Amino acid sequence: MTDREQLLDDLRPGSFAIAYRMLGSVAEAEDVVQEALLRLHRALEGGEQIRSPRAFVATVTTRLAINELRSARARRERYVGEWLPEPIITDSSDDPARHAEMADSLSMAMLVLLESLSPEQRAVLLLHDVFDYDHAQIAQIIGKSQDNVRQLASRARRHVEQRRPRFQTTREQQEELSRRFFQAVEHGDLGGLETLLAHDVRLTGDGGGKAPALARSVRGRNPVARLLINWVRRAARVPGVSLRPVEVNGGPGALYFDAQQRLIAVVALDIAGGQIKSISSIVNPDKLAHLGPVGDLTSLLRAAR
Repeated sequence: MTDREQLLDDLRPGSFAIAYRMLGSVAEAEDVVQEALLRLHRALEGGEQIRSPRAFVATVTTRLAINELRSARARRERYVGEWLPEPIITDSSDDPARHAEMADSLSMAMLVLLESLSPEQRAVLLLHDVFDYDHAQIAQIIGKSQDNVRQLASRARRHVEQRRPRFQTTREQQEELSRRFFQAVEHGDLGGLETLLAHDVRLTGDGGGKAPALARSVRGRNPVARLLINWVRRAARVPGVSLRPVEVNGGPGALYFDAQQRLIAVVALDIAGGQIKSISSIVNPDKLAHLGPVGDLTSLLRAAR
């Protein structure tokens, strides 16, 4: 590997971290990363003196993501059913404190909340609060004055803080809650399941019109608990369905597979204050393909009936 190739390889994870949080889509983020790295390669090939390749790539990544987000908004308005980000499987083996900080910005609940911000607000909030860029650096990246950046950051932070509890649960507590959650669901323990759910818990399914999913989110401890148990009873009629606990978007979750070990669903839990605040179920096959072979959930459920 040449020094140039090594540099591009080293810059890829940081670029993806920004692009994915901006866009909530693995495919769109990878396209943005590829273009950002290509522009750096061309600039260096052309003899440009780039003092900080990392800053160059972060700037291009952010600007491309802002443009992509503007066009993505129109597509998402036509999306069938509820929209959720494409899930990613994350690794919790790094520094616990840093992991908690980064995981909160990756959670399904946070990425959905970020959708309600303008592209510039989203960029400023992420660059400052997650990636530790200062206001002067962000002003250069997005082409705004520092005063504008501060205003964008303040509005975005106020919006998020009003709707999002802070990260309050340790990783050990999350793992224990997750274990008890999936156990209660599997055994049909309605009472046990309800004790784990927040009173205003939200269950959201994303099928994109391509797999069976909730048309709208369901809220409330008892309705969500009953719906989950009914789902599992239906799934139990499908031979060979299995569950694998994993970390999804920085938090507890699970992958569901069919008898041929093809992925049919990803479930992610958002936990705060010792309770499960939201449950996201992604069954849209287009959003699962980057994780491996995908099964046909519609056919499986039809056969089970």
